[in-house]
Amino acid sequence: MNLEAVSVPEEALPAVLRTPPVLEGPVSPGSLDDQVLAPVERKPPAAWFIAITCTSILMLLGLALMGYTVATGIGVWGNNIPVAWAFDIINFVFWIGIGHAGTLISAILLLFRARWRNSISRFAEAMTIFAVIVAGIFPALHVGRPWLAFWLFPYPNQRAIWPNFRSPLMWDVFAVSTYFSVSLLFWYLGLMPDFASLRDRTKGRIRKFFYAVLAAGWRGSASHWRHFEKAYLIIAGIATGLVLSVHSVVSFDFAVALVPGWHMTIFPPYFVTGAIFAGFAMVVMAMVVVRETMNLKNLITMYHLDVMNKIILTCSCLMAYAYMMEGWTAWYSMNEYIHHTFWEYIAGTYGWAGWLTITCNTIIPQLFWVRRFRRSYPAMLVVAAAVTVGMWFERFVIIVSSLHQDFMPSAWQVYKPTLVDLGILLGSFGLFFTLVLLFARVLPVIATTEMKAVLPGGQPRHGGGSHE
Repeated sequence: MNLEAVSVPEEALPAVLRTPPVLEGPVSPGSLDDQVLAPVERKPPAAWFIAITCTSILMLLGLALMGYTVATGIGVWGNNIPVAWAFDIINFVFWIGIGHAGTLISAILLLFRARWRNSISRFAEAMTIFAVIVAGIFPALHVGRPWLAFWLFPYPNQRAIWPNFRSPLMWDVFAVSTYFSVSLLFWYLGLMPDFASLRDRTKGRIRKFFYAVLAAGWRGSASHWRHFEKAYLIIAGIATGLVLSVHSVVSFDFAVALVPGWHMTIFPPYFVTGAIFAGFAMVVMAMVVVRETMNLKNLITMYHLDVMNKIILTCSCLMAYAYMMEGWTAWYSMNEYIHHTFWEYIAGTYGWAGWLTITCNTIIPQLFWVRRFRRSYPAMLVVAAAVTVGMWFERFVIIVSSLHQDFMPSAWQVYKPTLVDLGILLGSFGLFFTLVLLFARVLPVIATTEMKAVLPGGQPRHGGGSHE
């Protein structure tokens, strides 16, 4: 008996087995191009100018304080002995984590052929690039003399000094730079067909030349698509490994140290989960604004936001498990130093930060067990903001609470951030959101090529027909 794949119409399936629609309403390839590419060609609304003015003010404040730090020295920060790592490394780890959701959505879900990713992949990829750019600023500031940062590069020199390749701090340099390079290439490769569409649509000579250069001669021929798809899958495979490895390497900065509270094998998966957790929260906040202000409700549907909120809920449960394992490790090890450090997390000088972290990361996201909250704008924004705050304070707890009480009580000292620390933190958010706003106005926020693949007739059926 010859059994062949049978294509069952979507309407004939029970409601629980039907694939949720990734688009709402009738969308054609032509209308899709008009809807996504038209905002790039027209003048931004007044709300965009107000928003970018606010973020630019914060960005300029942060850049001015960074310049003041370089000119004066890092003594203007609140760092002390033993808390030599403070806001600069907290911000570095936080922003590297924000960049993980973009590559997860773009690369891993691409390999798994998750159709719902198509509407949000471009924006998530852009947020990855911008987050890594912001994160890269802080190690340069942390060294105190950024003009000597080239000493970190492995090249023959007259000093005969080479970086210590056994140091996880050196691994960070290679991991983050590789991650940024691959993410940037992946993002640009996906933009090439859209650059070609903008080249063919625009009338201004300067803009047409600009888009023509970026399109790199793209004509949409069969050979172009064949090479494009191969390259896209290869880079996606490379990026998939980097999603798991980069923040694992960042966690080694802590896990290979002998500081109580850091020296634990749970740190690599713990950091990766936290990075995806924080990244998805930031993407949800941005996509809610983009969906409403750019009239993209039919392309970025409630289904997309619902799925992302489910991932946030899953990561929240994993984070709760990691917090419990920290307590279990402290008790089971019977190590007085680890026990003391864990107790400091929940009842010490910075116990308030520990409980704020637990509340924001494990309690508030439990709202997403209810479908109504997963599809409610106020609930989404509250949970996403809480996760962003909680993940920043988690890095604060890990670094400051673990360091402020050294092995010798004579070296104990309370850490207090200065106004310069706080201003640079605000400036980092200003820089990030300024880049996001500029991206939303000068480049298409949705990958039209990938969206056309999920339009009616975009995918073949087994029986030779078309797939919804």
